[in-house]
Amino acid sequence: QLQMVESGGGLVQAGGSLRLSCAASGRTFSGYAMGWFRQAPGKEREFVAGINWSGSSTVYADSVKDRFTISRDNAKNTVYLQMNSLKPEDTAEYYCAGHTYPYRVVKPTTSDFGSWGQGTQVTVSS
Repeated sequence: QLQMVESGGGLVQAGGSLRLSCAASGRTFSGYAMGWFRQAPGKEREFVAGINWSGSSTVYADSVKDRFTISRDNAKNTVYLQMNSLKPEDTAEYYCAGHTYPYRVVKPTTSDFGSWGQGTQVTVSS
């Protein structure tokens, strides 16, 4: 089981930027795809971005494409989410997650991810 701890959330004005980090420990990190998800109050958890085990392939939700960038540093067991041009509708709890199986293609779904962090709150004011 992979354990993750997210950080970097906070309050930012619309148009601003934040960088989320997710530090992983436990099983081998480098062989597993990672994802970022978010959940706003009263809404279901949704996929935001995913990255394959090597970092060579990424997937984004349409709502964040061209504004958010996911990356990973396997030497540091860390995955990042750079969020630019933030909008009030980006306000949510953001979660980092690890894929259940190694060396799999990232798909924009929660069901493939079995290890979850505790979340970090992002609030964007208008």
